[in-house]
Amino acid sequence: MNAAHKAADLSALRQRAIDAARQAYAPYSNLSVGAALRSARGEVYAGCNVENGAYPIGGCAERGAIATAVQAEGKDFRLAAIAVAAFAVDGTPLPVSPCGACRQALVEFGADAQVTFLQADGSWIEVDAGALLPYRFILPEQ
Repeated sequence: MNAAHKAADLSALRQRAIDAARQAYAPYSNLSVGAALRSARGEVYAGCNVENGAYPIGGCAERGAIATAVQAEGKDFRLAAIAVAAFAVDGTPLPVSPCGACRQALVEFGADAQVTFLQADGSWIEVDAGALLPYRFILPEQ
């Protein structure tokens, strides 16, 4: 993939994350988060956060997108890239990176995957998933 095509692909992924954030159900935190990922197969899947009055059972956008990808592609799903966008109730972009549980899920499916997340000034940070969680949990072989 040439640089221009890669930039266009990343831009489209970021827009899908922004669109997904608009669908979030966040009546408690007023923090709407959207994620859009591209699988190694080139397919795109999105998710948004879904809160619940019993706070611990709410779901993150990143893991929602991953669950959709696994359901579509099966156990061989591998993550190539993911974009994450978060907004306050008034639409202001917020600098929110994936939480610890989502970081663990990201590296499970692609430690080398590109992760990009929106900043308050509208710029985006890009990093490999493994860099977000350098001391991740790895289940020992038995």
